[in-house]
Amino acid sequence: MRYFEDIEVGAKSSFGHYEVTREEVIAFASKYDPQPFHLSDEAAAATHFGRLSASGWHTCAMTMSMVVANLETSRQAGLGSPGIDELRWLKPVYPGDVLRCETEVIDKRPSQSRPEMGSFRSRMKVLNQDDVVVMTFTSIGLIATRPTS
Repeated sequence: MRYFEDIEVGAKSSFGHYEVTREEVIAFASKYDPQPFHLSDEAAAATHFGRLSASGWHTCAMTMSMVVANLETSRQAGLGSPGIDELRWLKPVYPGDVLRCETEVIDKRPSQSRPEMGSFRSRMKVLNQDDVVVMTFTSIGLIATRPTS
């Protein structure tokens, strides 16, 4: 199990493999972001996207799926997150894209009020199959400290 004490500032990791499908793009957009360029090839062709593109919120959800899968394999003593900062959608995500993640720990600190936990911030990049960065954000993770007994 990885605890707060095991987190190293500057540590980098790469993980994930998420194949974006047309059906999923349309299904997500239909329910959560029903803008025409997420639902229709014809409507998307008339925009700067040029073709059907995934919602940025869908890109976040796909990224979260990869993050959770990575947490399961890395056996981290995670306690959730109070949020993210500086979310940016840099390039469109299209059906047929394959996404992956790269992350770097940029700082960590013990909790002032809860000695059983600490927090760390990581710079997250989501890239497509051509190594183009499509989304970035800074994540804030809460993590348990190593038990003393």
